[in-house]
Amino acid sequence: MELVQTKPSLLKYRKTDNEHCLTHNRLCGNFSVPLHIAVITDTWRPDINGVALTCGKMVDGLASLGANIQLVQPVIQDKNAEPDFDVVSVRGIHLPFYREVTIAAPARLRLRQLWIQKRPDVVLIVTEGLLGRSALLTARKMGIPVISEYHTNFQQYTRYYGFGVLEKMINAYLRRFHNHALVTLVPTDDIRTKLQSKGYKSLITLARGVDTDLFNPNMRSAKLRHAWSLEADQLAVLYVGRIAPEKNIDLAIKAFRKLEKINSRARFILVGDGPSREKLEAENPDFIFCGMQTGKDLARHYASADLYLFPSLTETFGNVLLEAMASGLAAVCFDYAAAKRHVRNHYNGRSVPLDNERVFIKAAMDLAANPGLRTSIGNYARFSIMEHSWESVYRSLAGLIESVLGKTR
Repeated sequence: MELVQTKPSLLKYRKTDNEHCLTHNRLCGNFSVPLHIAVITDTWRPDINGVALTCGKMVDGLASLGANIQLVQPVIQDKNAEPDFDVVSVRGIHLPFYREVTIAAPARLRLRQLWIQKRPDVVLIVTEGLLGRSALLTARKMGIPVISEYHTNFQQYTRYYGFGVLEKMINAYLRRFHNHALVTLVPTDDIRTKLQSKGYKSLITLARGVDTDLFNPNMRSAKLRHAWSLEADQLAVLYVGRIAPEKNIDLAIKAFRKLEKINSRARFILVGDGPSREKLEAENPDFIFCGMQTGKDLARHYASADLYLFPSLTETFGNVLLEAMASGLAAVCFDYAAAKRHVRNHYNGRSVPLDNERVFIKAAMDLAANPGLRTSIGNYARFSIMEHSWESVYRSLAGLIESVLGKTR
């Protein structure tokens, strides 16, 4: 776990062999006093994406440590769906060019009324949309401390949906937004450095975890491979994630078509959904599209494959990479975000220079041609990821929140 900040005056750290820790806060045990935390997010379970996953793990963890959680979101309308939280539902709006994504409507008046009745100790803003902006403005006006999280490179997405002209405007908005928070949490040092260079301030690295009990090589399923029409010695190449333009899936397809020439019995398995699925299915009738998978079903899909391709260039982290590694898969990825932190090239994965398609494809072909190397890398991948639990992450977040609040009181 790393907690690294760009303004030493706010927090102090000591470095151990394996992590950076807060010097004056416990990273284990419950909160020293019960805290009321308002969590603001556009996405929540049952949404299937990295932000919803991370947010859910963090919030569940904070609640287990004794925090009182007020969850403000547009996804669930039944307050009894999350009995451990004070659920506040707001109106959601579907993006016209991306129907799978919902953003919440503004809610400044409602938030002010809620927080006058029950004032939170801190507001944790997960997403920067209209609801997040409402929460930021309301909290600042009321003098409530704000911690923001940076999860998504929205400004990069504009290139893939015909709105590239808006990239600079969106980046300026995000920078202003996060610079109004006391601190902004980012998932990797790589992202922290890039954002710093763009004028973002008060950034702290808070990494991600993975459930190594769920994502486990023992979840491999002969029944599932049979459903894929695969024999025991056939190569299953896997992609897991949103099937959308910003995920660079075309590169994974190029890589598969190349390795298919040296292994004609290989099959390409795609897990996920998104706006590009229908087109890709029509163009590639030999591919196996499995749709959205969750829980044990998702774990079985990972463990039943043999090689994982992760071609995306727009991630802030990439939880799916850790899930694949925990499942014992050899992965091919680009050297940034989660890969920068967790993958050691040729040891526990193949991490290639950014945007180098030729090297990515060659790495995929090399692993496809060498079962022994795939097994060795997959075993080391599993071993190297075992210590990165979600519990260590949410305990670090709890310590961070207490430290930030201690500086504002």
